[in-house]
Amino acid sequence: MTQPQPLSFEFFPPKTAEGAEKLRITRRQLAQFKPEYCSVTFGAGGSTQDGTLTAVLEIQSEGLAAAPHLSCIGSSRVRISEILQQYRASGIRHVVALRGDIPSGMLDVGEFRYANELVAFIREQHGDWFHIEVAAYPEYHPQSNSAEADLRAFVNKVNAGADAAITQYFFNPDAYFHFVDEVRARGVTIPIVPGIMPIQNFNQLSRFSDMCGAEIPRWLRLRLQSFGDDTASIRAFGLDYVTELCDKLLDNGAPGLHFYTLNAAGAVSTVCQRLGR
Repeated sequence: MTQPQPLSFEFFPPKTAEGAEKLRITRRQLAQFKPEYCSVTFGAGGSTQDGTLTAVLEIQSEGLAAAPHLSCIGSSRVRISEILQQYRASGIRHVVALRGDIPSGMLDVGEFRYANELVAFIREQHGDWFHIEVAAYPEYHPQSNSAEADLRAFVNKVNAGADAAITQYFFNPDAYFHFVDEVRARGVTIPIVPGIMPIQNFNQLSRFSDMCGAEIPRWLRLRLQSFGDDTASIRAFGLDYVTELCDKLLDNGAPGLHFYTLNAAGAVSTVCQRLGR
């Protein structure tokens, strides 16, 4: 009997005691799906780095594998080295290496301009200690000059030593499969795991998507808009669509699923249950 493709869940560091407790409850609910690991995001310029470490250590204490995000924009080699040493001393073996978003008004981008430089630095400093995930953009990075430039940037991250990739979320599965075909043709063999965003709140989803360059197909946008303020119908439709998307991805060779949970378990749990997990 073949093993089902692995799942992973992404959280953000809570800023309050209430948020921390909510996240503990969320993790307990999602632990039943036996995730391969749980990742924790890292704020622009390291604004939530302490929160990232705290959350990661708590996840580890619960018996789950944890992967902190590490963004390098606005940072120095010394600072990144300190963070990596701290993670290694804590027994962390898995990181998500990112360039990170450039904060508005930032003039000094630091000593790392691109994620491939961070990946190479991690390998140079720590060899194979860390399993390194990088980001992939099936619909291309919003700041990329061209599709070809974005594909080259991804290949550079892989060649620098990445072990696997997680994609930005998307709602058109053809975008994912086309991206995978394009990078496979360029010699990339690492697993490329699709990122999945539940549909719960259309206005929030629209705002996120505009910021990160994830396309909401016109038909899907219009369908969601047609529900108006009927949040129950938006969520019911969203659960159906995202479950169907996950089924299509897994049935056609995706090596797993990475859920952007927004620190809530409800929709993610339902989709996982519908997938037979």
